[in-house]
Amino acid sequence: MGKAAFVLLYFGFIFILCEAKSIRQKPQAFESFNVSYIQNLGSCSYSVIISTSCSSTSYTRDQISIAFGDAYGNQIYAPRLDDPSTRTFERCSSDTFEIYGPCAYQICYVYLYRTGPDGWKPESVKIYGYNSRAVTFYYDTFIPGGNWYGFNYCNSASTSHRQIGQRSFLFMILLFVLCALL
Repeated sequence: MGKAAFVLLYFGFIFILCEAKSIRQKPQAFESFNVSYIQNLGSCSYSVIISTSCSSTSYTRDQISIAFGDAYGNQIYAPRLDDPSTRTFERCSSDTFEIYGPCAYQICYVYLYRTGPDGWKPESVKIYGYNSRAVTFYYDTFIPGGNWYGFNYCNSASTSHRQIGQRSFLFMILLFVLCALL
């Protein structure tokens, strides 16, 4: 009976871990995004690492901008990250930027803006901030021209807490079954 309980616990734990794996959503266009709402509350530094996909164009002359922020209205905006003379955003590469802006809490959204003739496909955007843990947004798609394009997870906090509660409930049931088998 002990071996069967161990196997049940093992597979149950693996199931719960698989359920806990984050689901990658696709980025979306956000036509009504407005970068004019920028607060000037303090000055913080952010390290932003943008990885360009290996299936992107070999290089781009496009103009690339970024905006990101938290759920409290703190928004950081960098109007031009591109620099064709330094081969920024070259295929299969990562570029690191130090961006200064208002101090934000946990970063929960990021949008990229692209204009130009070449096209560009970012793999991911990773943001390190003073008041927040590092967060990575996975794009892996070409950015359409003339639209803010990205992710907004600011309103999904309650959903993630609900999912954690469901996993805890599953784990409690698994422990109950294990105790019953012993």
